[in-house]
Amino acid sequence: MPEKRVSLDQIATIDDDNVVSRDLEGEAVILNLKSGTYFGLNEVGTRIWALIPEHRSLRKVFEALKKEYEVSPEALENDLLELVDQLQAKGLVSLAQPDGRNKA
Repeated sequence: MPEKRVSLDQIATIDDDNVVSRDLEGEAVILNLKSGTYFGLNEVGTRIWALIPEHRSLRKVFEALKKEYEVSPEALENDLLELVDQLQAKGLVSLAQPDGRNKA
């Protein structure tokens, strides 16, 4: 079974020098200035985007979301990790292990 690319044990950061975002009535549009790639987020995705710089730890983001949304922990974890994986693939977030090692 292949290893998951993203886990709750990782730290996520947004490159503020190369990524800009705008909230548009509860939804966000994110732009990677290096690649010119746009990415749109729905209301829940926008909340995740806001929590990443606040908490950095994906586990802490997950815990905050559990308090805000009525959803099974399994579905929440899956959705969070899937979104963060997409954000990383678009160059919008960087992931590292808690010890500071970058995740390839």
